[in-house]
Amino acid sequence: MDKLTHIVQRTEKRSFWFQVHFVFVVLLLCSLVGSVSTRANAKVQSLSVSPHSSTISVPEPSNSAEAACLIDVNSGRILYEKNAHKRMRIASLTKIITAWIAVRSGKLDQMVTASANAVRQEGSSIYLAQGEKQTLRNLTYAMMLRSGNDSAMAIAEFLGGESSERFAKMMNDQVSKLGLHESHFVNPHGLDHKEHYSTAHDMAVITATALRNPLFKQIVSTKYYTIPWEAQKWDRKMKNKNKLLWMLKNADGVKTGFTKLSGRCLASSSSSDGRQVALIVLRDGNDWVDSEHLLTYGLTAFERRNVVTSVPIHAIAQVQYGVQSTVSLKASGQVDYLFKKSEEPQIETRVVQVKRLSAPVKAEQVAGRVEYWVKNTKLGQANLITTDAVQPKGLWGRLRDLFL
Repeated sequence: MDKLTHIVQRTEKRSFWFQVHFVFVVLLLCSLVGSVSTRANAKVQSLSVSPHSSTISVPEPSNSAEAACLIDVNSGRILYEKNAHKRMRIASLTKIITAWIAVRSGKLDQMVTASANAVRQEGSSIYLAQGEKQTLRNLTYAMMLRSGNDSAMAIAEFLGGESSERFAKMMNDQVSKLGLHESHFVNPHGLDHKEHYSTAHDMAVITATALRNPLFKQIVSTKYYTIPWEAQKWDRKMKNKNKLLWMLKNADGVKTGFTKLSGRCLASSSSSDGRQVALIVLRDGNDWVDSEHLLTYGLTAFERRNVVTSVPIHAIAQVQYGVQSTVSLKASGQVDYLFKKSEEPQIETRVVQVKRLSAPVKAEQVAGRVEYWVKNTKLGQANLITTDAVQPKGLWGRLRDLFL
């Protein structure tokens, strides 16, 4: 009888420890499952808010241009438009594209030989001689500072494999890659042709893109430059035709343009406090003054703000096995947007967050992300982080959650 009792007691002990082990295994598996965070693939939350600004608005200046477009170089935001999508002749503003291709060619220090066709080009010239050799770099400076049509054709023939037509195709291909479809080019300098045209908008985008290239930016901001002059006792000492470089303190580009059919055209740029704006004015008889006023407007009427700190986010994440079942989230990061002063655009937030976290949860733990949109344009995204730490429940708390 004692032996039987002993066997029963041993069996009961084994059964008890088996149950304990089973519970711990279940808890361990649940913990592992709970520790896997499931992300929401769809938009969880969407709201629109208006950032507040107490700054006085700066009015748009009037101007005489038939078409104009002002753009923020870094962000690409259009700041001002006037007939910006009207097809227009652009004269020597064409050379912006020619120079942009040249500075990215990797051939700036190679020698270019001027052809008979290049030296015969009409209009502005640096008086290249047939057979004269210059580096591609020197010709690019000559084209942008003195608007040399001979320089532009020499560049086109060199980079186009002795074919200006092939180079024109390169120009159109490059512009098409920027998503622009209101332009067509048939030559590298902008002499009038019925199939050679663009818009203020396209030229603003092209100019802003080119200005992001450091060498292009350096060339168009240069006031004076000297290149050799073969068979002469002196060098070519060139002064930039862009008077705005002397008129406006912060001016740093870009290109003048004129033909009888196009009228006066000007691409210009100016920088201040880490920002640069570019402007296109087409057929503008008061181009210098208008450009000065519009560039100043672009730099003073707008301000860069971090929408992460301007736009409130209301989001929570579920917490498993924590002393609290949810934790609040806040946005963390930098998403800059250029606002017009006193402007209150609708910023839409699209929150994609972790559905469930598993305790312990640390404060400022990344739990998802939030995207910021204006209309159909994504400005950027920031992390969603927890505002507080969440401690885990004890063993009995987990058991209660598991079985109750």
